[in-house]
Amino acid sequence: MSFSRPDQVALGVGLLALILLLGALGFEYLGGLAPCEMCMWQRWPHIAAAVIGIGGGLLGLAGLLDRRLATSIAILALMFVALSGAIGVYHAGVEWKWWPGPDACTGHAFILTGKLDLSAPVVRCDVAQWRLLGISLAGYNAIASLGASILAGITLIRVKKS
Repeated sequence: MSFSRPDQVALGVGLLALILLLGALGFEYLGGLAPCEMCMWQRWPHIAAAVIGIGGGLLGLAGLLDRRLATSIAILALMFVALSGAIGVYHAGVEWKWWPGPDACTGHAFILTGKLDLSAPVVRCDVAQWRLLGISLAGYNAIASLGASILAGITLIRVKKS
């Protein structure tokens, strides 16, 4: 795909968001890595970007969207991906102890749920469960999401000029 139209950019951003989301689910369900609260925060913008980008991109490719609306949809999708990347930067910084994280997942290991279960696993946001080359999943999400958002933004600017 050459990404010469805004609907193609929207579809590409939506597909990237879906791939990143499926990757996170794969690490969870196939790799056994339980997500922390901040991991879940990163998923919501990807879900929105996937729905908006793929849906809008397909509508545009089918000729059912005006080019200006397709551009707006592509921008919205890339903003959601960038938001997930920004949350990933925050999460990675919490993991590296550069700044404090939320008390809900970096404080004490007890969660009040109405019943006492001391054997329940606590997934802390300030401890990376997995790293590759020193980078955690939050860090990779930040790199992929922010990088893709920048590339999609540059592509949209070039498409608009043509």
